[in-house]
Amino acid sequence: MIRPVPARIAAFHANGADRYGIVTDSGIVDLTADFRFRFTGLKEVIEAGAIDELVKAAEGRAPTYREEGVTFLIPIANPEKLICVGVNFPSRNEEYKDGQAAPSKPSLFIRFPRSFVGHQQNLVRPPESEQLDYEGEVTIVIGKSGRRISREKAYEHIAAVTLCNEGTIRDWVRHAKFNVTQGKNFDATGAIGPWLVPFKSADQLDDIELTTRVNGELRQQDRTSRMMFDFRYIINYVSTFTTLIPGDVIVCGTPTGAGARFEPPIWLKPGDVVEIEAEGIGKLKNSVEDEA
Repeated sequence: MIRPVPARIAAFHANGADRYGIVTDSGIVDLTADFRFRFTGLKEVIEAGAIDELVKAAEGRAPTYREEGVTFLIPIANPEKLICVGVNFPSRNEEYKDGQAAPSKPSLFIRFPRSFVGHQQNLVRPPESEQLDYEGEVTIVIGKSGRRISREKAYEHIAAVTLCNEGTIRDWVRHAKFNVTQGKNFDATGAIGPWLVPFKSADQLDDIELTTRVNGELRQQDRTSRMMFDFRYIINYVSTFTTLIPGDVIVCGTPTGAGARFEPPIWLKPGDVVEIEAEGIGKLKNSVEDEA
């Protein structure tokens, strides 16, 4: 079955201002002026439940910008919560070689928006460590508030899906006994994008292929149907202890094959190109540079 091309909603910077619009095969239709009195960004679009309105407003219009003429931003600039799920594929748990069984509950941690860049922007390797690593992940954006959301109703709370390179400074996640916060939050070490795809049905998430390539070499490849904690459970579990609200971002786990698991490890270095791709969502592409 040939799936229709989904709408692609992007946040970007052009002509001195942050903007948003619809990405087409020939360019980007800027809708910022159309909705300037209602929405300052895509978070406000999601809060208003206006994704479909945005998509419809771009129909039949010529592009305003070419993709190469803009700077892509992370889609949700200021989420209240940006939560990441760790160790969510069976083979990923086995990579740790610590003899422990797969966890019965998901490992969670928080990231800050400043730790991410947009599509086509460079990841930044800090001077404190050369151990910059990649992690390709499918990411969901909440569109409807809820607390203690049931599995059965979980998908009613998703507004859109996107991708994440959950870049990590490996040695800094080992600086303390019980947390990974430091190694997960260096500025500009990860990426989110390239855009938001409106969530319409379960087949957009339940069994899609997720891959990561570095300089064209396939490093990670798996299917979301193999996740230990599926998207419904993640929403159910997280919403047990915190109210999920529109614009919250949940990064849902990476397959085996991160650079740390090679012998010897293969860290990202300046000039490397990382591509995260998932069926029906798109391709998130970033190069690497050293911090100035």
